[in-house]
Amino acid sequence: MFLANLAFCVLGHVPTVAALFFQEATIGWDPVSLWRQMGILAKIVVVILFIMSGWSIGVMIDRAMAFSAARKQSRAFAPAVAGALREGKIDEAIKVAERNKKSHLAKVVTAGLQEFRAHGDSADIPGEQIEASKRALERAEAIVHAELKRGVSGLATIGSTAPFVGLFGTVVGIINAFKGISTEKSTGLGAVAGGISEALVTTAIGLFVAIPAVWMFNYFTNKIEAFDVEMGNSSSELIDYFLKRSQRGAAARK
Repeated sequence: MFLANLAFCVLGHVPTVAALFFQEATIGWDPVSLWRQMGILAKIVVVILFIMSGWSIGVMIDRAMAFSAARKQSRAFAPAVAGALREGKIDEAIKVAERNKKSHLAKVVTAGLQEFRAHGDSADIPGEQIEASKRALERAEAIVHAELKRGVSGLATIGSTAPFVGLFGTVVGIINAFKGISTEKSTGLGAVAGGISEALVTTAIGLFVAIPAVWMFNYFTNKIEAFDVEMGNSSSELIDYFLKRSQRGAAARK
């Protein structure tokens, strides 16, 4: 009987308890209201995260356009330069490469062809001519790789640090929530709503910035690895062409 009366009393006072808990819980959840309710530290965190997001989006757009142009021009360059080399027209092959300056293959092949042509009329023995061309190809590969990778490592940095920047905002928000409890001498939602909103918003923005950055970093890394393989294969094929051309030249002189 005692338990029944206790339960009746508790249930009877639930609306009153709920009203006390949710008193003054007037908080807007639209972006403008959330921004106005944030403290200075939380606003600084949000601004930093938006700067990181803007920079990463810029890198994504820039690399996507560069990779698309490199792929498109390489598809047009490869058969054209192959036809010119089959006919022994090195000058024509260089002109084809210069017309496709955004192609990663053209940048590498041009360096090798120009080095080979520069030694063509010299007194160097064929072995030295081939080695010089090979070194030129290796240098060009390294330069093109660095160009392709430009800004991509920054995506990894943003992807790994943005959640921690958001976590800092979370800590600040929780501290502000406890300050609200201490100031208002109340544990109602109104006392902690501002701090909790700061914590949730900064955490969400940190994840929103980090996740796309990590995805695109992995995507671009795979693209760069594929471009490296293509450049390596093109360099190897070009060296084979130079060897065959030198052997034919040596046989003709005999």
